[in-house]
Amino acid sequence: MTETDFDIKDTYLKFLEDDDEMTMPVAAIESLVTMLRVKQPSTSSELINLVRSSIEILKLSISNAISLSAGCDLFMRFVLRNTKLYADWESCKKNLVENGELFVQRAKESRDKSAQFGVPFIKDDDTVLVHSYSRAVFQLLMRAKKDHLLRFRVIVTEARPTGKGYLMAKLLQDCDIPVEVIVDNAVGYMLHKVDKILVGAEGVVESGGIINHIGSYQIGCLAKANNKPFYVVTESHKFVRLFPLTPNDLPREIISVIDSPQGNVNDSLLKTQLIDYTPHEFITALITDLGVLTPSAVSEELIKMWYD
Repeated sequence: MTETDFDIKDTYLKFLEDDDEMTMPVAAIESLVTMLRVKQPSTSSELINLVRSSIEILKLSISNAISLSAGCDLFMRFVLRNTKLYADWESCKKNLVENGELFVQRAKESRDKSAQFGVPFIKDDDTVLVHSYSRAVFQLLMRAKKDHLLRFRVIVTEARPTGKGYLMAKLLQDCDIPVEVIVDNAVGYMLHKVDKILVGAEGVVESGGIINHIGSYQIGCLAKANNKPFYVVTESHKFVRLFPLTPNDLPREIISVIDSPQGNVNDSLLKTQLIDYTPHEFITALITDLGVLTPSAVSEELIKMWYD
């Protein structure tokens, strides 16, 4: 690929298309590393400007991009830190690309590490409630079944408006895990049968709360009211420097709203939000590649990432 042919958004989308298991932040980081390899900046200031402009293009062109933003911001920090480590530019450029590729590889392995830390939370005869589809949650449940031969059943929410709960159910069925899909409004009705709740995250904010598929907040509220443990399974590269205060207090650029089909008057009036914010007080623990964290420990990890 030549410099003139390179398009950061197309590269990002191609990474996601070619690998179903790749998350948005890893695809963003991989795209930025590819950009450095193709563009070959000649000075550190040119490098920083290229990374910043590419990040801006990605953030503006991809909707609902909270996890993409997390990957971009983490890579920007990585670039700024590395440009200060080397006296000559050629060594800096060479090591930046090599370390960037290593950074991507470690990010790809983080989901499996989260699963390793999470398996002890699954017990024989458990009934686990899962909201929507999460690669990290699926990896944990698959490992619990295949590697540890645990016997449990899963209840999956339908997860409207995306309907991704059906994808989760199909994948669990393929692993011979007993699964049942319920409509989102049935969570309260089914909760007495549930031993614990597992959800993924689009992003984990500074307070230890999460941004995730719409409906996560109300499940968190119901879990707390019914004394059911509410666990978040996620990768640390989804930690973001945001501090929302309410479930709808999200940056405008990451909010996605979809219009329903114009089938009738009621449909035309319906607008559907895709993500919400669940505050830290509803979360029992976060199961990550860094270990099992309390919500209050997230801010400490962000400080290590950004200021150490």
